[in-house]
Amino acid sequence: MLVPPMTMMDFFKKSEGVWFIHRTVHHFDSVADESGESKIHVKMVAKDDDRVQKICASQDIDFTIASCGASFIWQAHEVDGAEPNPDHAAILVDVPHETSGRSGKLLRNQGYVERIPVVSRYWFGDDGILTIDTEYDNNQGQERCWFITDDFRVRVGTVRMNNGVYQMTYCSERRYVGETDLEAMLQRNLARQN
Repeated sequence: MLVPPMTMMDFFKKSEGVWFIHRTVHHFDSVADESGESKIHVKMVAKDDDRVQKICASQDIDFTIASCGASFIWQAHEVDGAEPNPDHAAILVDVPHETSGRSGKLLRNQGYVERIPVVSRYWFGDDGILTIDTEYDNNQGQERCWFITDDFRVRVGTVRMNNGVYQMTYCSERRYVGETDLEAMLQRNLARQN
């Protein structure tokens, strides 16, 4: 049975690894279609990491109240075997509001919609759905993400620009399985048969 993450630290841990993303983008203006496929590489970042401390300092937040961080690096899908470009990375830092950790602030060195440092608000619903609201200089974004299984999740997002243009995005994301992962899965299945 799936146990959905209910804190950002658990969400980052469950998200660690490489994900294959199939993205559908709906623009409500004449912008070219941005639908497609990509990969995202997710790694946990310790709260005492220099990058976490730097992001906290840039937002005048004491890094000791952060629970953890994560690195998200985007990569075009057709670049198999190539190392991801660190220029396409963002570092996210969790600053929980309460002892349960189900809501708080998410600090980013750069946002998804505008490539500027941003502070988002997040919360986990009772159903395990993560909602992230972000106010940019010229846009407002909301993203919702939830796990269907440990290896498949769904992400939807909306962007509202100051001029009233809307954009909606739907992503289905599955954990990228490499040769090592396949071998481990095979061994687990063989062990269950015995």
